[in-house]
Amino acid sequence: MLKSELIERIAAENPLLYQRDVEIIVNTILGTITAALARGDRAELRDFGVFAVKKREARTGRNPRNGAEVPVSEKAVPTFKTSRDMHRRLNPNES
Repeated sequence: MLKSELIERIAAENPLLYQRDVEIIVNTILGTITAALARGDRAELRDFGVFAVKKREARTGRNPRNGAEVPVSEKAVPTFKTSRDMHRRLNPNES
């Protein structure tokens, strides 16, 4: 689902809200999560999951074209872990 499709669906399910207001709300939520991750904080949405940032250490990689060693710098990588409730919804046959 694209962000525009999410906005359209929320606006359709809430006829009292204008689509432009729904767009502002969705952008504010996503912007707040992004800002928290940029600060190094976690963003937890109950019954959905947790957004976090992990650091990937510097390492030596290889150039796939010629096999030469290449230094790869340290990186911050965003991660997402689903909640138990979301995991159960996606995998109803697991116990």
